[in-house]
Amino acid sequence: MPKMKTKRSAHKRFRAQGSGGIKRGKAFLRHILTKKSTKRKRNLRGTTQVHEADQRAVRAMMPYA
Repeated sequence: MPKMKTKRSAHKRFRAQGSGGIKRGKAFLRHILTKKSTKRKRNLRGTTQVHEADQRAVRAMMPYA
């Protein structure tokens, strides 16, 4: 049986954690930054967890994660 393929777009956007969760980067920090407050931009830094409702779909895209 051939290997299962990983969706490459998902592999670039998500990382599996040892605890079983999936982490992702935050959106809305790429452009049009002048109208966003410093506090808002600061809170968009770093990573966060993928929502529980979406985890099953993300795992299906990354069979080896």
